Amino acid sequence: MEDIKFNLDKDIVFFDLEATGLNVLKDRIIQIAMIKYAKDGSEPVEKEMLINPGVLISPESFAIHGISAADVANKPLFNQVAKELEEFFGEADLSGYNLNRFDVPMLLEEFNRAGIHFDVSNRRIIDVQSIFYKMEPRTLMAAHKYYCGEKFEGAHDALADVKATINVLKGQIKKYENEDYETKDGEIIEKPIKNDMAALYEFTHDKKSVDSTNRLKYTSEGDIVFNFGKYIGQSVGPVLAKDKQYYHWILEKDFSVQVKQAVQKILRDYERENS
Repeated sequence: MEDIKFNLDKDIVFFDLEATGLNVLKDRIIQIAMIKYAKDGSEPVEKEMLINPGVLISPESFAIHGISAADVANKPLFNQVAKELEEFFGEADLSGYNLNRFDVPMLLEEFNRAGIHFDVSNRRIIDVQSIFYKMEPRTLMAAHKYYCGEKFEGAHDALADVKATINVLKGQIKKYENEDYETKDGEIIEKPIKNDMAALYEFTHDKKSVDSTNRLKYTSEGDIVFNFGKYIGQSVGPVLAKDKQYYHWILEKDFSVQVKQAVQKILRDYERENS
């Protein structure tokens, strides 16, 4: 790809965070990487560091970034490097991928805990993900144009939407039937898109999700655990057998039918197996 030089009237820092989890209020930064482009056109400056979060790294996050507690055990805490990071950012604009929803709010929380007011009100934040989503919209209309080569007329009429969806699936099968798929972990799945509904289900189905609201999920060992509330990450069967009040609370509250049916079955099976 042809390289271009950014047209800058102000310094800009591209950065990315890895963290103990996805909760921007409660989780902590364990790695930060930054590349700073100066408005004077000088060579970009890189800075990267591991940070001891002072809290546990969730198994889900470790599975993504591979940074363990041992990797950060002897690294500085955020408040020990906060001043250095603040100076590197300076008054620069910010850019990265998914900054608005994750990296910026998490960075602000960390600076705040370190007693530093990191002001973003006068910084332009360029979220590359936003450009991607706006220019390549993930709508049925956009999919129809991309896979079928023609504009979709009649959007949001139910029958027209169904017919368009059928055409899109046919277009996807035709386009991808000879292509391999590479996962985020680098695993290669050979030609997963084919004219076979079982194969398409296997490729698109979220194997970790128990219900569509993602309140319950499977672990890598096949156990079903809570994905919310005070028992998050704990096995559903033993918890419900011990805390019947919590079980009845789930059945009475505004949870989906899928969740309610799932917890009833899980508890029933657990008690039968342990009676």
